[in-house]
Amino acid sequence: MRNKGFAGLGLILCVALFIQTPPQVRGDLSYSIPEEMKRGSVVGNMAKDLGVDLRTLASRQARVDFEGTRKRYCEITTNTGDLITSERIDRESLCGKKPACVLKADLVLENPLELHRVSLHVQDVNDNSPQFNEKSIEMEIWESAEKGYSFSIEEAHDADIGQNAVQRYILQENKHFVLAVDGNKVELVLENKLDREKQKEINLLLSALDGGSPQKSGTVVIHVTVLDANDNAPVFTQAVYKASLPENSPPGTIVMTVSATDADEGVNGDVTYQFGHLSDDVQNLLLIDSKTGEIKVMGAIDYEERNSFEMRVKAKDGLGLNSYAKLLIDVYDVNDNEPEIFLKSLSNPVPENVSPDTEVGIINVQDRDSEKNGQVRCSIQQNVPFKLVPSIKNYYSLVTTGQLDRELVSDYNITITATDEGSPPLSSSKTVQLSVADINDNPPVFEEQSYSAHVSENNKPGSNLCSVSARDPDWRQNGTVIYSLLPDEVNGASVSSYLSVNGDTGVIHAVRSFDYEQFRSFKVHVMARDNGSPPLSSNVTVSVFISDVNDNSPQILYPAPEGSSFMTELVPKAAHGGSLVSKVIAVDADSGQNAWLSYHIVKATDPGLFTIGLHSGEIRTQRDISESDSMKQNLIVAVKDNGQPSLSATCAMYLLISDNLAEVPELKDISYDEKNSKMTSYLIIALVSVSTFFLTFIIIILGVRFCRRRKPRLLFDGAVAIPGAYLPPNYADVDGTGTLRSAYNYDAYLTTGSRTSDFKFVSSYNDNTLPADQTLKKSPTEFADMFGDSDASPEVGTVLSR
Repeated sequence: MRNKGFAGLGLILCVALFIQTPPQVRGDLSYSIPEEMKRGSVVGNMAKDLGVDLRTLASRQARVDFEGTRKRYCEITTNTGDLITSERIDRESLCGKKPACVLKADLVLENPLELHRVSLHVQDVNDNSPQFNEKSIEMEIWESAEKGYSFSIEEAHDADIGQNAVQRYILQENKHFVLAVDGNKVELVLENKLDREKQKEINLLLSALDGGSPQKSGTVVIHVTVLDANDNAPVFTQAVYKASLPENSPPGTIVMTVSATDADEGVNGDVTYQFGHLSDDVQNLLLIDSKTGEIKVMGAIDYEERNSFEMRVKAKDGLGLNSYAKLLIDVYDVNDNEPEIFLKSLSNPVPENVSPDTEVGIINVQDRDSEKNGQVRCSIQQNVPFKLVPSIKNYYSLVTTGQLDRELVSDYNITITATDEGSPPLSSSKTVQLSVADINDNPPVFEEQSYSAHVSENNKPGSNLCSVSARDPDWRQNGTVIYSLLPDEVNGASVSSYLSVNGDTGVIHAVRSFDYEQFRSFKVHVMARDNGSPPLSSNVTVSVFISDVNDNSPQILYPAPEGSSFMTELVPKAAHGGSLVSKVIAVDADSGQNAWLSYHIVKATDPGLFTIGLHSGEIRTQRDISESDSMKQNLIVAVKDNGQPSLSATCAMYLLISDNLAEVPELKDISYDEKNSKMTSYLIIALVSVSTFFLTFIIIILGVRFCRRRKPRLLFDGAVAIPGAYLPPNYADVDGTGTLRSAYNYDAYLTTGSRTSDFKFVSSYNDNTLPADQTLKKSPTEFADMFGDSDASPEVGTVLSR
């Protein structure tokens, strides 16, 4: 049972799924304070008294919680450790007439949870004066009343207790009455008989004084009317009436009935009832029927506000005589209060990397009911990684049961349910919203394990190759991804000279134009890094494949391109149809179909005499050589690739149908052109300039010609064989592309610094190749006479060394 302001807290039980070592409970503190202290007054230094480090009060969220009320009468200042008053403390409203008034509180420290019990003993001060229930007391007394007859007077009331309550009474001096006081019973005793003829009315002043310092008092005027007939005062059937009443009884409920009898007859015996002194909070709760003495409920009876009533009932007859009886009413508790859940502390948001069994909040559960109605079971929903652990008294710790992951669940709505043991049981729930703070615990993850980019050669610098993308499930800056190229080299150069990547979008750009003939593919590594602290990253490989573009024309290796040499080939007169005469050798730096070469004769002296292999470049006779065929045969051969568009190159092939050079008439220098004519121009200029040596010059020329005709010799005394399978650097022999196969080998013998040349034909490894092992020797003049003014260009074909 408890009075107003002290809602008794029942034993609180918590149903928890896990067991944890309870937090520490340290020694109690007790302070004695007077009531009505000014706000901000210092009660004591709790940090010093408990030996708590002053520097930890703020970080541990030190606070004072009071039992049974939401008011905060005191609070602790974390910078000094002082316990100071924060609200008015009135002992009379908190404890009424109880001799001891104690406010119970808890000093709560978190991280870890630590509880210190604090008792505040509120001392009474003399702040209330004695008061009578009425301003004036009316009494009617018969003049025939005998000496010593006593008349009851309602005592004065003082809200204070002890010495500050009413200690004594003083009655104004008079000839007829004296005052008799026995505890709370105050009576006016007739000392001398009354005489109505002398004095019909008597006024007396009664004073009540307390024992406080300074002393306070209250007064009432007693007005006595002297009557000339005898009368009897009412008498209650019981000196003390007792009753019990459940709280929340509806208005009109009969609590009890008091009864008093009067021996007088008629009007003098009519008895009326009324309450004696009632406090302000009781006046609106109970009502007494003045005629029947029935006491009924008039207002809301709340056990948690007041669990008992003690009052006096006055019975008064028609002549004003009265008597008093004591009324005691006990209020018993019913289960009318749901448990209350208070969130005392919450670490919100909670980092996702907290370890299991980490305390994230403190819950306080209270039920204002008493005994079984105040016993509470606590539970928490099962689908969250948290649990409730009983701590101290009615405190519970909300702790984690497993690892949190913000990327899976970023917010939790934790429902805590408290149910009491009443009948029927009452319950309440509270939802705690808890957010999970992000920790940079996830590196960026690329959407693909590797990336490939395909680009054609000769691309424009700055063109997009591909895009990489990585996702980071972390939040805000922890999930912001930045892309960059890892340092590396490609063909000996920095990778940044080939590619660049947009740090925000992951788009990869080409920095330069690529050449398929230099390299066909390369790999780079792209890093995705977040902005967390510390940052996390991951890498991915990007393979760049360069596709070929037909940007290289075929290159003819044989016959030799334009230069200082001039070559021709002999075709035996006995050559049959299909015989191999020569071969055009060409290569293409491109690849694939861009390097597939085809050979075509675009112009020939006798179109029906020779044919060329479409893909081999082999020149063969279409028919047998006849006597009517011209000795000089010029072929213009075009070599085309298979690219789009197609590129081509041409060359000229000079053929002589003869078994040896002896049969060939004098030839003019077929290699004469604008370039070779420079020698003739120089000779003419020399002849004109040096006319004096003209005759000598003619003699020397004749002598040289004479010597050459008399002494034939091999032109290649130190000939060098040129292998037919020769290919220049960076070219590959691809089957079917038209390059020279190793099945054919030709030896060409050239002289240096001579006007004549020797040709030696070596047998082909092919059976269809014509045998030709003769060595022919002719002068440039004979070649000129034979070919005449042929349109064959010396820039292609087989040339003679000059």
